[in-house]
Amino acid sequence: MSELERHIGRFVEELKRNNASPHTIRSYESDLRQFSDYFSPPGTEPPAPSEFDVLKIREWLASLYDHKLSAVSIRRKLAALRVFFRFLVREGLAPMNTPRLLRTPRAPKKLPDVMSTEQANALLDGVAAGKLERPHPARDLAILELLYGSGLRVSELVGLNLDDIDRAERWLRVRGKGRKERQVPFGGKAADALDRYLEGRASRETALFLNHRGGRLTDRGVRGIIKLYATLIAGDSSLHPHSFRHAFATHLLSDGADLRSIQELLGHARLSTTQKYTQVSLTDLMATYDKAHPKA
Repeated sequence: MSELERHIGRFVEELKRNNASPHTIRSYESDLRQFSDYFSPPGTEPPAPSEFDVLKIREWLASLYDHKLSAVSIRRKLAALRVFFRFLVREGLAPMNTPRLLRTPRAPKKLPDVMSTEQANALLDGVAAGKLERPHPARDLAILELLYGSGLRVSELVGLNLDDIDRAERWLRVRGKGRKERQVPFGGKAADALDRYLEGRASRETALFLNHRGGRLTDRGVRGIIKLYATLIAGDSSLHPHSFRHAFATHLLSDGADLRSIQELLGHARLSTTQKYTQVSLTDLMATYDKAHPKA
């Protein structure tokens, strides 16, 4: 094992000790292993961390462009490398955070596709009506109602435990990015769906949502559930768990909620992240204007 690979392993172990999310750990490890592989042609070893200069890292970035990677993917890989080099500098293994000297590629501004209120309700009503024969219909409905009713990330949803739910006051204790906790309310429909699910749930497992083996449901499992219902009921296989988070924020904003409140509910560290939903609402408003106004 090369020196670079050994330190990548140490970095991944530190992420685990710091309770980074499994998704973050997998992404960082994958991106850094690919970085190491690029500098490890057959029969050679990659440079030691202290030997990387701007030219070497720029060469690696150029190879990502040559492979037609999107700007978003390149930004993510460069971000992973910067965090890794920050670790190396702290450990005295590299003289400076060299990747910080390179400019971050600009990502195209793309507004998220958002379900209308009618589309979201039609999908949820279809699940509630039992249009599909599923082994755990009550669990599936509770999942969709919480995703749309509370705007949770899929990682936050599968991380919920039974003692994170205040059913009397309708609050959830949610662990977001960086393990930051926040309180999120849930509405009447989500409360009814949770009650029906928990009444038929016979398990001592602490996790709220369980898979068919009785263990904690994974984010991959939730994605599969959403894709199935979205395809067979809504006829839209592009829907995913985050689609409900987008809809939650956009529909709140359209109905008069202020950005600061939505920021708190979503657990965004920066208001600028939440502001993209303003752009979505303005786009919808302009489409309505163009369609309805006689002078448009």
